[in-house]
Amino acid sequence: MKKYKKYIIGAGILVLGIILGNVFSGGGSDAQSQEEHNYVQEKETGVWTCSMHPQIKMNKPGNCPICGMELIPLEVSGSSEETIASNEIVMTQEAIQLANIQTSVVSKANANKEIRLLGRVKPDERRLYSQVSHLPGRIERLYINFTGEKVARGQRIVRIYSPDLISAQKELFEAIKSRDIYPQLYTATRNKLKLWKLSDKQIDAIEKSEKVHEQLDIYSDYSGYVMKRNVELGNYVEAGSNLFEIANLNSVWVMFEAYESDIPWIRVGDKVDFTVQALPGTEFKGKVTYVDPFVSSDTRVAKVRVEVNNSAKKLLPEMYATGILKAILKNAKNALVIPKSAVLWTGKRAVVYVQVPHEKTISFVYREIILGEDLGDFYIVKNGLEEDEIVATNGVFRIDASAQLIGQKSMMNPEGGKVSTGGHAGMDMGDDSGAEVKNDKSEDMGTMVMIDKSKIDATFKKQLGKVVAEYIRLKNALVDDNTNRAQKEAQNVKKALGGVDMSLLLGDAHNVWMNSLKPLKKASTSIQNSQEIGMQREAFLILGKKLSDAVEILGVETENKQPLYLEFCPMADKNKGGFWLSYEKEIKNPFFGKAMLSCGEVKATY
Repeated sequence: MKKYKKYIIGAGILVLGIILGNVFSGGGSDAQSQEEHNYVQEKETGVWTCSMHPQIKMNKPGNCPICGMELIPLEVSGSSEETIASNEIVMTQEAIQLANIQTSVVSKANANKEIRLLGRVKPDERRLYSQVSHLPGRIERLYINFTGEKVARGQRIVRIYSPDLISAQKELFEAIKSRDIYPQLYTATRNKLKLWKLSDKQIDAIEKSEKVHEQLDIYSDYSGYVMKRNVELGNYVEAGSNLFEIANLNSVWVMFEAYESDIPWIRVGDKVDFTVQALPGTEFKGKVTYVDPFVSSDTRVAKVRVEVNNSAKKLLPEMYATGILKAILKNAKNALVIPKSAVLWTGKRAVVYVQVPHEKTISFVYREIILGEDLGDFYIVKNGLEEDEIVATNGVFRIDASAQLIGQKSMMNPEGGKVSTGGHAGMDMGDDSGAEVKNDKSEDMGTMVMIDKSKIDATFKKQLGKVVAEYIRLKNALVDDNTNRAQKEAQNVKKALGGVDMSLLLGDAHNVWMNSLKPLKKASTSIQNSQEIGMQREAFLILGKKLSDAVEILGVETENKQPLYLEFCPMADKNKGGFWLSYEKEIKNPFFGKAMLSCGEVKATY
């Protein structure tokens, strides 16, 4: 018993120590377990967001409903968290970089605009002359034989046989005999010959020869170049008949065409620098001397005349000229200006996204503004912005799309409100199964994005030109009412669409093409899978609208750089109207075919 007594006492002390430890530790193991549980629960039930679309906030991990990217935990710093207004569109730094969003400071500047003009060299209309015959007769000899020949004043141009001239010479000789008795009769007969533009020298030669001249040379009254020859050898002409049209090219006009939006900027006296294709590297200067008070109803342009001294004869009529006019709007000094790329258009409203000044957070707010004059790459702001505010100038369409998805005010939804996250407004998110295509009446967001077509990759434009070529072959099949051929051509359109490299486009341009691509493929598939021409033409309506919008916004380079016409039939789509593209200016209607082949009109030329 004594042997085990020490062990029993030791065990008792051990048990007592454990009990006292639990009492004084306050149940540490349970607390630690509870803390770990709370941490796991917080992690599982925290907020998850998308690095590309930070407006998406979910209570569990998964994929972004917009772009499909994996969601990441939202990091919140309690002490440094900034106050974000409910109408702000917050974007992470990663989203800013991926969307290529750029900003610009609203500033004041003088209203200057560089206007580019296209025109042709024309003869000075004040130096166009008609060389006429001053007496009737038959052309016996031509000293001027071809158009373009240079003529000097006083140079012989034709020899003429004139019975009236013979009679007048006989009258002169009779008057000479009685000159001392009837001097007035002599003077009258000489004046008669002068009225036929005979010079005193010619009349004196006739008197001296004392012979009747059956033929007489006619001399030019003007210097210049023959623009047109109106007579042939042996022609009989009347007094006043136009023999030659002569142009003096010592000064010429360059007739530029100005769009109606540029006309308010152009004033008489403005200087224009221009070049001509025939003389690369040579610059010419001139001043505006006249602005046409009428705008052409067909081309929507007005003529702007620039007068140029051309004593060196370098400028020839009908040469193409490209001019630059640096205009100043005098009544708009120190105007508030913003880049064109910052503006989204929707109907009568102009929309910009203004950056909110936060220290750590990047966010934008929707704002409607009133714009003034067009400055080329900039607009004057009449109302809605203040100096030194910051607006988004690139990737604006991405910001607007994010605003729509979270129910904020946006270009397409000015009142705000939730929209479906299944796709952008106006975008067909359906598949390419060939199901019946419905005419989407929603407004196309892509057409309202301000994109500089000159900066679009030339390779993309050529690829789009191949799509246009296949589309026009499809159009021709519908013109001929040929459903089988239309099916084959529609398949070729889909192949051409597949050959377009969308990675060549960035920012808003990329979004515009993506907005058009799916409807284009779907409409082509519908035509390919249908043998009923009515359904084919209904899908072709969508195809023409989406493709012409893409061409208008992004630009195109057609095969052999031939012109592309946008044509319109008001009776298509149950009198709602329909557009199509064509290489031919002559109307050949694909919506009615042979039943109404010539119905339509040309709306634009690309």
